[in-house]
Amino acid sequence: MQVTSPVRPPLVTGGKTISDVTADICKQVEGKPSKMWIISFTLSVICLGYGSYCLWMTWWEGLGLWGLNKTIGWAWDITNFVWWVGIGHAGTLISAVLLLFRQKWRTSINRAAEAMTIFAVLCAASFILAHMGRPWMAYWALPLPNSFGSLWVNFNSPLVWDVFAISTYLTVSLVFWYVGLIPDFATIRERATGIRRVIYGALSFGWVGSAKHWSRYEAISLVLAGLSTPLVLSVHTIVSMDFATSVIPGWHTTIFPPYFVAGAIFSGFAMVLTLMLITRVVFKLQDYVTIEHIESMNKIIVLTGSIVGIAYITEFFIAWYSGAPYESYAFVNRMSGPYWWAYWSMMTCNVISPQLFWIRAVRRNIKITFVLSIVVNIGMWFERFVIIATSLHRDYLPSSWAMFYPTKYDVGDYLFSFGLFFTLFLLFAKYFPVINMAEVKSIIKSSSGKQEHKH
Repeated sequence: MQVTSPVRPPLVTGGKTISDVTADICKQVEGKPSKMWIISFTLSVICLGYGSYCLWMTWWEGLGLWGLNKTIGWAWDITNFVWWVGIGHAGTLISAVLLLFRQKWRTSINRAAEAMTIFAVLCAASFILAHMGRPWMAYWALPLPNSFGSLWVNFNSPLVWDVFAISTYLTVSLVFWYVGLIPDFATIRERATGIRRVIYGALSFGWVGSAKHWSRYEAISLVLAGLSTPLVLSVHTIVSMDFATSVIPGWHTTIFPPYFVAGAIFSGFAMVLTLMLITRVVFKLQDYVTIEHIESMNKIIVLTGSIVGIAYITEFFIAWYSGAPYESYAFVNRMSGPYWWAYWSMMTCNVISPQLFWIRAVRRNIKITFVLSIVVNIGMWFERFVIIATSLHRDYLPSSWAMFYPTKYDVGDYLFSFGLFFTLFLLFAKYFPVINMAEVKSIIKSSSGKQEHKH
């Protein structure tokens, strides 16, 4: 009896040829902006403008405009910082780790995921600058000699580790993203005229598509993937050390590094899904971002969501097993204290909702996937808020207990990050090829080659 392996559905549908790929992707770059793009961009700029006003007022008047108090010195600012850093994780994972493992389903989504990483890290950095109070002195966090007017940084501080980890992460991600764009810039250059040809010619760095160029392109892609892979683990591990090295009940635990990394990948993939499901409709890319891509990402979401759920249970077990009354109270307070609504929102969004993806029909349903991808990121924001606010608002001394209430400037600074993110992403989606043409063409070539060999 002959056993035949099941035939996997194609990752590019519609019987596309190599010339079709070029025409479909370049059409978005070469054509005029659509009405939907203009409306979205206008809303993003308005959001960015109001957020910029709130950010400027924060810098001008000071952090007293926020809802912080003597007990809660970290609140929405660090919540949003950790949330945006987590969202940026999926880009590195899709680009680097899946490239090393030769996962071909990454090809249609890696470009947007890499761009998302860069924009998310910039949004995260805005909260660090805002929290400093005096952003013009941000260079004090760098290891500069005292002659620059700053003191040598304390390398024992996890906050300094953040500076190095995130700046390295941003630099490597930016180079990785741009290197992948070079062949596509050359393709657009050959189709352009006038000033557009000059601009894309400069961006393509003289790429001619020779065997030597492709050899170096593939070599540097593997090198950058090898450098980026440890960053997937290191960046959010170091961010978690901001909490784990403290003595605050609910923070001082060794589970934070793997827990934060899993949560970051969880939220990052959810944001990639949200963006790509919108992009595939707006730019009519249903043949390139297929149900197979969506299902593969949903499988990773259900895996990482399950890991996050186990981490929540483990935290409660450790708090009970330790016998430390302050640690136990911190978790009971999260569940039944004044911020109970945030805790149960977190549990519903992060633990219960992703389990729906065990059902194949749900994994392959675009509308349900879109809703759940937003729900997951809402839950991950609540997770950060629960970790930070509920651990701080009731300290060791009941006389110092306090509540955090965000002001319009807290909300405005958060809106600034959304305005910045979507303004940059919309500009990227319009003027840069949102899908990696070169890698999609390689899939079409390999698929057609197998079919010819079969016949």
